Amino acid sequence: MLTERQKKLLKLIVGEHIKSAKPVSSKLICKTLKCSSATVRSEMATLEEIGLLEKTHTSSGRIPSEQGYRYYVDNLMNPKEISGEDMLKLQIIFNNQQLQLSDCITKSLQLIADMTNYTTIVLGNASHENRLKEINVVPIDNKQMIIIVVTDKGHVEHKTIEFENVSLDEIKKIISLINELIVGTPIDEISSKLEYEIKPIIGRYVKEHEIVYNTIYNVFKDFSSKNVNIVGKNNILKQPEFNNIDKVKNIFTKLDEEDIMKKIDYIEDIEDIEENNKNIKVYIGKESNIDDDMTIVKTKYHTSKEEGTIAIVGPKRMDYDRVVSLLEYIKSNLEN
Repeated sequence: MLTERQKKLLKLIVGEHIKSAKPVSSKLICKTLKCSSATVRSEMATLEEIGLLEKTHTSSGRIPSEQGYRYYVDNLMNPKEISGEDMLKLQIIFNNQQLQLSDCITKSLQLIADMTNYTTIVLGNASHENRLKEINVVPIDNKQMIIIVVTDKGHVEHKTIEFENVSLDEIKKIISLINELIVGTPIDEISSKLEYEIKPIIGRYVKEHEIVYNTIYNVFKDFSSKNVNIVGKNNILKQPEFNNIDKVKNIFTKLDEEDIMKKIDYIEDIEDIEENNKNIKVYIGKESNIDDDMTIVKTKYHTSKEEGTIAIVGPKRMDYDRVVSLLEYIKSNLEN
């Protein structure tokens, strides 16, 4: 159990380190707590002994440990009130009636990435949770048409394609066959069904069946891979913690691995299980499954048409109170 002075001391060190990215000296703390440097050094040593602070090799100052950040987030942090400027920028997006939900989410997280210099991530509906409701084709001219894919969750994807030497009637036959045989199939299983159930028989209907098959196959492949959208990945380069080339390469590689990103949707710790009513989850350092110096702050959103996860990824030295407030604000606006 920390004393009130130790709590104030830890909170000050976390706040100062977040701003400066440098070790915090006892001299700086003395001015705020109005006590002697000997008292501050003693309290800092105690916090170091119990694992909440760390001493760097390059300075006599201290920085928060991973455990220290966890204690701060769980016990000391108070979410910041969103500034009027930030709120106005976000409201312009949320009040735009012409934007679809997916566009609204993407644009709001692009804005968050710009405002915070962190990386933002959207994990949309898992493709196994979306089943094909129907696929349609709309001709534009003699060579171009739009293929529209609709899921049972109300999610719609479309792609403009070009065909040569294939008639619209032939394409409609293929679309009709797909609707007849694989409606109700999870999106992430459609590619294999196309390969093993549709491809062997479409040659009976369409002369240039390879062209048609490959195009439709790619439409579904693109659809099922749109589950992860990362915005502001290069913001990682702006953080002083990540000035090591090999470290940055490793982080970028993990962010590009879809399997790693999907883990964000499932990572749990004891606290999440015990307090499953919390809207915002914070995963610090090793908990992030990305890098020991990174943090993931995430929340799930639920609307009448879809659900997914939005997350902000940044250094362990993250501006937690601001990030939590921004995510709560986005979540509440999406679900209204």
